[in-house]
Amino acid sequence: MDHEFTPEQELFRSTIREFCEKEISREYVRECDRERRAPREVYDKLAAQGWLGVNAPEEHGGAGGGAMEVAILLEELGKAFLDLSFWVFRTVTWGGLAIGRDGTAEQKAELLPRIVSGDLTVCFSLTEPDAGSDAAAITLSAVEEGDEFVLNGQKVFTSGFKVSDLDIVATRTSSSGAKHHGITNFIVDTDSAGLEWQPIETLGHWPLGTAMLYFTDVRVPKSRMLGTVDEGWPDLGVYLRYERLCLSAARTGAAAAALADSVAYAQEREQFGRPISKFQAVSHRLADMQTMVEISQMLVYRYASRLDRGVATTRDAAILKLYACEAYKQVADMGLQVLGGYGYTMEYDLQRHFRESRLGVIGAGTSDIQRNIIAKTMGL
Repeated sequence: MDHEFTPEQELFRSTIREFCEKEISREYVRECDRERRAPREVYDKLAAQGWLGVNAPEEHGGAGGGAMEVAILLEELGKAFLDLSFWVFRTVTWGGLAIGRDGTAEQKAELLPRIVSGDLTVCFSLTEPDAGSDAAAITLSAVEEGDEFVLNGQKVFTSGFKVSDLDIVATRTSSSGAKHHGITNFIVDTDSAGLEWQPIETLGHWPLGTAMLYFTDVRVPKSRMLGTVDEGWPDLGVYLRYERLCLSAARTGAAAAALADSVAYAQEREQFGRPISKFQAVSHRLADMQTMVEISQMLVYRYASRLDRGVATTRDAAILKLYACEAYKQVADMGLQVLGGYGYTMEYDLQRHFRESRLGVIGAGTSDIQRNIIAKTMGL
């Protein structure tokens, strides 16, 4: 990769890679997947390394790193275990970034050290049954009552809820004016009275899963408001653009893992008296996969660098999200084809990549929505 990393960043990457090789075996990942079990043991070890606080402010126990360090961490973790990387992505996005950026002094002092230590984990609730791609159409209401807000409504696809202590919840506090106005974000305890949840069975991402939430008169102290009342939408925009970096970095790592498995298989598997990698149909497919992985990496670090320099645009985020997610889906699909019948068995990991890559072009803004964003910035 031609991106110029500092010596400290190169050391950071090699240290994470060594950690993953030592602590995350292929069988461990398969076990967590098969048993739908969160990788808590390794998550705690990441906390012990201080990596959960990679982007959290130093005064609250974090490392104060930038988007580049976050991308390095998530790409390497994504190579080893995508769902673990997603768990860390939620920590750095909804903890280090959201609370670190918009939390009050009290919120930061109370919550960030415990998030960095792995003691508290965080998820995010935006999508509702009637508010998916039209994210600003949320209706979950938050009504002010004394020193509290009372929340009523539903959320869907709150991923990682089952392992989370805190949920950053986007609510509707006002219905007057434009729909982007009147949105307020809250930090909600996941064990709050009146908050019920049920898991949603999905095609992949089983270790952390996703959930439907039901809010019935859930009381949240005013002190747990994140940001300003009615003005939460611009903050969400910041978080979601950061989310696009995190998800793309993690999936780029996973795509690299799918490619490596495919190459290894093609070099070992013999048909017609030679390794199948010697057949042009297979080698060209692998060459296309290599190209997609490298372009994804270039886009990830271009965007991370722009974020750190404060020049990243909405279009940059959309192009990255669109390409990296489509690339992972294609790499997983082509890799499964390289493995042939074995790719369709649960014995190899390509089936997991095939299942999990499918979410990328749907979740956190569909590929069609990314194309809409890009087209709009082109004046179309």
